[in-house]
Formats: sequence, C-alpha cells, structure tokens
Amino acid sequence: MFRDVLSRWDSGHLSMIEAGQLLGMSERQFRRYRERYEEEGLNGLKDRRLGKPSGRRVPEKDRELMLELYGGAYKGWNVRHFHEKLVHDHGFRWGYTWVKTQLQAHGLATRAMRRGKHRRKRERKPFEGMMLHQDGSRAHWLAGEPALDLIVTMDDATSTIYSAFLVEEEGTVSSLRALLEVFSEQGLPSSLYTDRGSHYFHTPVAGGQVCKDRPTQVGRALEVLGIEHIAAYSPQARGRSERMFETLQDRLPKELVLAGIREIEAANRFIKEVYLPRHNARFATKAALPEKAFVPADRAPLAESLCIEEQRIVACDNTVSFGKRRLQLPASRERAHYVKAKVKVRCYPDGTLAVFHGPRLLQRYDTDGAPNEEGFKIAA
Repeated sequence: MFRDVLSRWDSGHLSMIEAGQLLGMSERQFRRYRERYEEEGLNGLKDRRLGKPSGRRVPEKDRELMLELYGGAYKGWNVRHFHEKLVHDHGFRWGYTWVKTQLQAHGLATRAMRRGKHRRKRERKPFEGMMLHQDGSRAHWLAGEPALDLIVTMDDATSTIYSAFLVEEEGTVSSLRALLEVFSEQGLPSSLYTDRGSHYFHTPVAGGQVCKDRPTQVGRALEVLGIEHIAAYSPQARGRSERMFETLQDRLPKELVLAGIREIEAANRFIKEVYLPRHNARFATKAALPEKAFVPADRAPLAESLCIEEQRIVACDNTVSFGKRRLQLPASRERAHYVKAKVKVRCYPDGTLAVFHGPRLLQRYDTDGAPNEEGFKIAA
C-alpha cells in the first residue's frame, strides 16, 4: 500500500497531502515515512515504539511496593479502599484499574460477582435536613474485642454521616445522645426515619403497625421538638442505611486496626476526627437543591428535651427514687417540703440527672445521684 501510494506521488499523480490522506496520516508524517523508506527500505516503516518500554509503564519498584503493602498491612482490604489509601497515605499515582488487575493476576483479589437485577432506588429528599436516618449495627468493630453497636445518623439528601459512635448496646440513651449531637451542630430536621426497635416505637403485635399513641422516650422527645418520626416497615425501605453499613463494616474495622486502636473511647475519637471527614468526602453527594431544611437550635434547651423523662412521687423523707438511686431534694424557699408531690426526673445522655416540679428545676445530680453545686433555679 505505502509503496503504491509513494509510486503515484513520485510520478506526480498525487500531491503529498493527497498521499497522506490515502494512508490516513498527515502530510508531515508521510514525508517522514518517505525519508525512512528511502534510507532503510521496508524496515524503516515499522513502528519504532515496538519493543520499547512505555513511558507510562509503572516502575517495577512501585509494583513490588504495592504488592507488599497489600500482602501486609492492607491484607483483606477491598481493592477500591486499598487504592484510596495508596493515593492518600503513600503518594501512589497509578490508577485503580491497574492495581485491581495486578492483584487479580497475583491471586490476591478475586473478580467481583455479576451484579443482580437492577432495582429502582427511592428518590432522595431534595434538601439537607428534610429527613435523617438513624440506625445501629452490631459487629466486631474492634479486632479481638466483643461485638459493639455502631450508632449512625445520616442525611437522606446527601448520605452525609453527621454522627457515628460505638456503644456496648444500642438503646434509648445512645439514640438520644446521637440526636443531641446532631441537632446541636446542624439544627432540627423535618423528620427522622428509623426501624421499629423498642426504643423507637411501641409495636403491640410483632411485625405489625407501631402505636403512635404510646410514644417511647425517643418518640416523646421528637414530638416535643416538632420532628416527624417515620417508621420503616421492611429492610428494603432502609436500603440507603443498609448500604451505608455494608461500606462501614468493610472499611472501618480495617482502619481501626491500621491505627492500632482497640478501645471504645479512642475509636470514637478516631471515627469523629479522622474517619468521618474522609468517609463523607468519598461517599457524600450534593443535595438536589442548595437550601437546607434544618432549623437552628441551642444545645441547652435541646438537652432538656432529648433525655429520659419519668414522673415520680416524692417520698416522706423528701427523696425521689430513680433506679437504684435515691435523689435527695434540697430545702426550698418556695415551700416547706415536696412530700407526695408529683415531680419529673430527667436522665440525660451523659448519665446526669435533674428533678423538676412543673417548670422549676429543684436540683441537678451527678451520675451517682449526688447533688451537684448548681442548686435550684427556674428552668429556661
């Protein structure tokens, strides 16, 4: 082909531009090939890149380092997570596909199974703060330690995780603690979406409809704050939070092992200060609309709602029983005593307590039930 076109150009039947067009190359490239053909014959037409290493080829030392890291500190990590750590922590500049191919070629990673049938996802809320998800997942989050519950509160519009922490057991206190943390920092959302766990709802018949006429402590607090509480009736309805927990269960334990963390307090600091910012940067999305539905709220009034509140009758010795603690009421200028009076005992997420008579704060107590120095005052 080249010799035929060259012959036609040589005889004046084709211009250099026309010859190049016939061969699918530029005029300049045709000129170079003509010179190489005249000097070397057919050998001059061979691609000179053949047999030469590509300038984009990954250096052998980088390949060996990658394989060594995956076989050591990152053994068992999924490839996407491993590649992110290579780039972020080790300055690696080679692509995810290359890493995956190399690991599969060395038998260190398996090919992903074919995805199942596509299912349409529920549309996200358009604004941040229109709906939050709260859920817990029990797993061995800390290597070699008993299973713990991870309590997560996430925005539906963006999948941003606002709060995540480990506790020994999920329940009313952990839920209120998470809500206080999120509402103090973000504001009040329009609604909260949860499962039908007993700390969220009373369900008279197992697997049946929830009873909203008998709110739990969490339900009462949300009602006081004007936040709609939505119950999920199937695992599929909680698909967004379920997928989020799949990601956390795969990544978080490995990150904690890598950081050498084996205690709850250290783990919770790491989750809040290190893991969540990276997780949200990687997985959170933009809301469809820029406005936010959160309503600003001060922490102090929030704490008086996001707590366990129970009614008690004051005993003859001017004390109130709460669990295994007896709370001594102080002397008051308002009345001689509170014997047989109805009072409210509030237990806050941090374990401290307070006794109220109507709107009046009679006394605050530490976690052991001992009076603190705040005395009594009118509640704000």
